[in-house]
Amino acid sequence: MNKGFVILAQNTTDINYVECAEMLALSIKKVMPNSSVALISDDIETSKYFDYVIALPYGDLDPNSNWKLSNDWQVYEASPYDYTIKLEADMYIPVSIDYWWDILCKKDLVVCSHIRDYKGDISKNRFYRRFLDNNNLPDVYNAITYFKKCDFAENFFKSIKIIFENWNDFKNILKCNPNEEVTTDWAYAIACQVYGVENTILPNSHSISMVHMKQFINELKTENWTNELVYELSSSNLRVNTFTQLYPFHYHIKNFSNIIKNELT
Repeated sequence: MNKGFVILAQNTTDINYVECAEMLALSIKKVMPNSSVALISDDIETSKYFDYVIALPYGDLDPNSNWKLSNDWQVYEASPYDYTIKLEADMYIPVSIDYWWDILCKKDLVVCSHIRDYKGDISKNRFYRRFLDNNNLPDVYNAITYFKKCDFAENFFKSIKIIFENWNDFKNILKCNPNEEVTTDWAYAIACQVYGVENTILPNSHSISMVHMKQFINELKTENWTNELVYELSSSNLRVNTFTQLYPFHYHIKNFSNIIKNELT
């Protein structure tokens, strides 16, 4: 089975996403040593952390933007694997998720539909999901997306491209602020609705899930959880306020990658 993890990372003027991706790859290799990991980027350099470093097939299609979301759809063509799990760069994998492949391989495409707080509880917070709720769209998180090379997945990602390119037209038929910006989560939710929720998510599988460290999901006073919670990171585990992290950890505060680097390299 030709399978692997793919991370799409493009540096901005403020954030070194490639370094985040390197630390994510390091965490994958620590808990799943036989895993293959690919970086997709426009900042192409060899790196000891990746098995493949691949250029965006169509280059940076939004070079003047500091938010490179509109390139996301290229991940399908760029992936070197027949079976791919796409992960966002600012994540850390604390324990093996190798068993996911057995769950996911039966599907053409799956987008994560459950997130958790740092205590491991599935979040019901809707603060960041109002656009989806207002438009009755599926509650999906593109940060974890599985796909296999097939017509269904190829067409799904072509739809993501179309949504980004025609966002002003989509806004005319959606309930949203006229200044609403398209995000990958919004685009994926629309595509999941079009292609069928039953074909794009696993509603009863809570295993395909992640911890998301945004403020209101975790009932915090500030956005920067690293200033508010006690965390312990070692080569064997990650704990936050004594809770051992058992799911992919979307740390959100980008400079946490420096902490990973200092502790594990």
